[in-house]
Amino acid sequence: MRSEYAAGARGRPSTSPPEHVAARCAAYAGGVDVAREIADWFTRSGRDLPWRRPGFTAWGTLVSEFMLQQTPVVRVIPRLEAWLERWPTPAALAAEPASEAIRAWDRLGYPRRALALHGAATAITERHGGEVPDDVDALLALPGVGPYTARAIAVFSFRQRHPVVDTNVRRVLARAIDGRAEPGPARTRVDLEAMDAFLPSDRAESVLVNAGTMELGAIVCTARSPRCDECPIAAACAWRAAGYPAHDGPRAPRQKKYEGSDRQVRGLILAELRASDTPVPADALAPTWPDAEQAARALAGLIRDGLVVGSHDDGFTLPD
Repeated sequence: MRSEYAAGARGRPSTSPPEHVAARCAAYAGGVDVAREIADWFTRSGRDLPWRRPGFTAWGTLVSEFMLQQTPVVRVIPRLEAWLERWPTPAALAAEPASEAIRAWDRLGYPRRALALHGAATAITERHGGEVPDDVDALLALPGVGPYTARAIAVFSFRQRHPVVDTNVRRVLARAIDGRAEPGPARTRVDLEAMDAFLPSDRAESVLVNAGTMELGAIVCTARSPRCDECPIAAACAWRAAGYPAHDGPRAPRQKKYEGSDRQVRGLILAELRASDTPVPADALAPTWPDAEQAARALAGLIRDGLVVGSHDDGFTLPD
């Protein structure tokens, strides 16, 4: 099996897959065809989600991928539907100020995603005639689009053969192929190589395997409570065969607690600004949080990230 991304995250090909990829191939080449089992299971059992339905646009897929970053599906679906009703095309969003994207984002969290999504819409409109590009490198050049998002759009919207790797995919491969409880910290190039080796050569089937592996990790092979009795590849899982050994290697970084964090303060400040069409004086923002030093730090971070503009003299507002 070939490895398209061995030279790095931007897609330069390699002619000689590294040893660890070849070893992974050998691990499942005989016996159960794990990839095919996952594809068949996904065809039968995949959830009915808006971005999986026929006719869903590439722009809709891009918006959904931005929203799904660190946000549960159940929270994304209603916001996605409202967003696409208001802005059905990149040009529609690009025609409005960035402040409207931030307002519409509301409490989805990580509002820099809204700012980046507005930037991506503007870039698509200016560089690509308002059409989401199907090329991975062109997608990577858009604001806010990284290795996962670029390949997800290329695969799920344009049905191309690329490895799509998120936390769920990494967990499934770590357990089923490597026999490890956790995948450890992300390594973009290595992770892409591993998934590329796992994918079948057939393009249509590779799309199903990408989606199915992600789905399997999301709803069956979960981080804390894997439901092995429901897993379509349990018979071939190396972790299960080894007796479910505990993880003894490095762990992926864990998100810090939200309560009391700068993220919470940033959210409170943005809520005040979203509710106002005119600049908000600094003293009106002060009561949002009792720790004045932390509030000042959060405000400075918002200004640095381009989510807030203004000054203590003139007041603060969302960007135009």
